[in-house]
Amino acid sequence: MNLLPLPAFSDNYIWLLQHQGMALVVDPGESTPVNHWLKENNHRLDCILVTHHHGDHTGGVSDLQREWSAKVYGPAKEKLGFEYQAMAQGSSLSWHGLNFRTIDVPGHTAGHIAYYAEPDNQAPLLFCGDTLFSGGCGRLFEGTAEQMLQSMDKLAALPSKTRVCCAHEYTLSNLKFANAVEPDNLVLKDYISKCQQLRAQNLPTLPAELGNELQINPFLRTRKPSVINAVKKMAPPGTDKEAEIFAQLRIWKNEYK
Repeated sequence: MNLLPLPAFSDNYIWLLQHQGMALVVDPGESTPVNHWLKENNHRLDCILVTHHHGDHTGGVSDLQREWSAKVYGPAKEKLGFEYQAMAQGSSLSWHGLNFRTIDVPGHTAGHIAYYAEPDNQAPLLFCGDTLFSGGCGRLFEGTAEQMLQSMDKLAALPSKTRVCCAHEYTLSNLKFANAVEPDNLVLKDYISKCQQLRAQNLPTLPAELGNELQINPFLRTRKPSVINAVKKMAPPGTDKEAEIFAQLRIWKNEYK
């Protein structure tokens, strides 16, 4: 199975899997890039995965559903404006022999889900929408810091070789903040250089590797002394609990220029 990101809007990626003339897409915020690729490459779309309800992840679903009669899967705890099969923690689906399991990852939205799969002879796949980004995480629009921390913990427990397929090219701005949090992190500095080179060639920085994210992403490192100490310098006195550290880190990121 071949994986590729289709650019959409200004910084979105619509992830596409292709297998023997068939295609699966994740979070198609618009239909045009998908239809263009399908017709250029003579593939048929038969499956759409949706992680959450935001329009830049769902805007193209109805058109694609109508044109291709594709089966749509989406979060059970959110309302979407089209017909779909509801998925929640522990739900599974199969696409041409590739089995996906669903992980509840509330935080960015209340009902956000992610999809995890282990293709034969390939690194595992994680389609995580706007929950986990390379070097960062999604803003807390509907969920709490405690929920997002629990979601991060679920994703952090996946195999280290997992390919993290998030939905936005936010990597360089995230890494700028990560470097402010951990200026002595040498793995992070190497990764920044690598990502700068990729973006200079207009290439995606994604998918990211989970094992690397565990070494460079401050939102996966909120129990590390280096991150805790950095947050405490910026946070109100008495910020000690794990969820409070996470919340203050997210506030710092929101305000960071």
